[in-house]
Amino acid sequence: MCILQVRIQLSEVEVLSHPRTSFWSHKCRKKSCLDKIIEAQNLKCSVDGCEVRGEREEKERGRVVFGMITYSVTTPGESESTQSTLMEVRHDWLSSSPHEGFEQMRLKSRPREPSPSLTRVGANFYSTVKQQDYSASVWLRRKDKLEHSQQRCIVIFALVCCFAILVALIFSAVDIMGEDEDGLSEKNCQNNCRVALVENIPEGINYSDSAPSHLSLFQGWMNLLNMAEKSVDIVSSQWDLNHSHPSACQGQRLFEKLLELASRNIEIKLVSDILPVESKVLNDLKTKGAEVLYMNMSAYNEGRLQSSFWIVDKQHVYIGSASLDWRSLGQMKELGVIVYNCSCLVLDLQRIFALYSSLRYKNKIPPSWSKRLYGVYDTQNKLTLQLNETKSEAFVSNSPKLFCPKDRVLDIEAIYSVIDDAKQFVYIAVTDYLPIITDTNAKRYWPYLDGKIREALVLRSIKVRLLISFSRDTDPLTFNFVSSLKAICTEVPSCSLKVKFFDLEEENACFLKEQKNTSLPKLNRNKYMVTDGAAYIGNFDWVGNAFTQNAGAGLVINQADTGNSTSIIKQLKAVFERDWYSPYAKSLQPTKIPNCFNHKLNKATSNKTAMSNVN
Repeated sequence: MCILQVRIQLSEVEVLSHPRTSFWSHKCRKKSCLDKIIEAQNLKCSVDGCEVRGEREEKERGRVVFGMITYSVTTPGESESTQSTLMEVRHDWLSSSPHEGFEQMRLKSRPREPSPSLTRVGANFYSTVKQQDYSASVWLRRKDKLEHSQQRCIVIFALVCCFAILVALIFSAVDIMGEDEDGLSEKNCQNNCRVALVENIPEGINYSDSAPSHLSLFQGWMNLLNMAEKSVDIVSSQWDLNHSHPSACQGQRLFEKLLELASRNIEIKLVSDILPVESKVLNDLKTKGAEVLYMNMSAYNEGRLQSSFWIVDKQHVYIGSASLDWRSLGQMKELGVIVYNCSCLVLDLQRIFALYSSLRYKNKIPPSWSKRLYGVYDTQNKLTLQLNETKSEAFVSNSPKLFCPKDRVLDIEAIYSVIDDAKQFVYIAVTDYLPIITDTNAKRYWPYLDGKIREALVLRSIKVRLLISFSRDTDPLTFNFVSSLKAICTEVPSCSLKVKFFDLEEENACFLKEQKNTSLPKLNRNKYMVTDGAAYIGNFDWVGNAFTQNAGAGLVINQADTGNSTSIIKQLKAVFERDWYSPYAKSLQPTKIPNCFNHKLNKATSNKTAMSNVN
């Protein structure tokens, strides 16, 4: 009997049985599988009448299947006729994986008596064949393990790379909500605050002795700088504190104080749409160590930076109409508020400052805003705080829409909320009232604020008082819109609208500067609104282009108890009434428009007619 253990390629075996059965019969395509086996081993026997029994170990690599088969071959002699060999194999070829180890294979034929000579030959070669087979088997197993190890390494490496990329994305693009870089959050911020109105009243403007007065803007700003210990963040539309005019001395003192803070290594950050080389103030402060953050507003929407607010030590806030211009401390009538020890309010306003900082020297808006720039409070989720021991609610707003990330309230929406909450009256004080948008080639009506006032007048019977500044730069169309507003109340008894123009130059607004004995014109630049329960203090005049193109911010304060003498709502209402009943506020009728404005209207009409004739 020959005992053979050889490795054969089973791709030459033809499957004969049905695929659904568990028994398989195989036969050789060429002569006989056993014939090939015997020839490969140089055995001195033939396959005539052989019976082969054995086991097969298989491994599939692509489409080629190798088998390790141990055979017991029995032959009666060389002269017997050759018989075909039929092999039946119990095999789970389709139902199992190609790596399941040894499978049973039984090759059946007619049993015959073994030949002694073939048995001796097989015995002589058995050990050699077994060693070769063992080596081949070990090599296959090691190669299989190596391939599995390589595959595992590749998978692990890919997972590690994906995890590293994910972590990088998380820490670079996705920020943790509710907490700023300095650890300030809604849970640990301070909301027991003190608030004060600040005003700049130009020299020569006199009120009655009983008229309310407040902290001067210059003194309020100096107080903030004197309190600074760590940082000063300022956003301003103007940077001109040095001038030879006699009223510019306060601006120069403020500039010197900023230089002093910079020399004391207090962190100063300044946001402007003016390049440092174009402003001596910015250039000198930058030389002293201040960080100047330039916003290229013209790259976004051809607008301007009109925001004006301060943040000191992440605790104190100023917001109002005044910019870092010597005229704001001299010739201009300005108004704003300073909120002390109010880090909860800072938490929200600081994100607008951070948004401006993120746009420094950039020419386009990012496709998505960082979560650290999202609004903290809005019209539905207002900050609850104490202002001068009066229970209050507040939030900040921003414009234009291009600069408003998620949860940030637009200025126009903030104004809407204040008017909608009014029960009795709405008092508005602005430099300009012009509900139009001026494009390069045309002007079009911008109905949002004008329409909201009409709605409050006609549908809700809210008393409206509109105080508009009057100067030689006032657009003549302002009088047309005012007349249109007043016209809707003509036949409506419950409609109450009054409009006055605040003229600090006593009707000399049409004259040029040279005709005023070299004195610069004075102007009321207040930009606020107060109702019976809320106030809005912002940076914008009520002009369409300002809200749609320029960058600005606003502060909304709601108070239910306005009877308290320390109520900021009550104080602001008193300021409006002081100006309203002052000799500087005048009711101008359309028939009494100064001649210079009539000249502007006639000139504009003639130019339009000339253009139409040309076309």
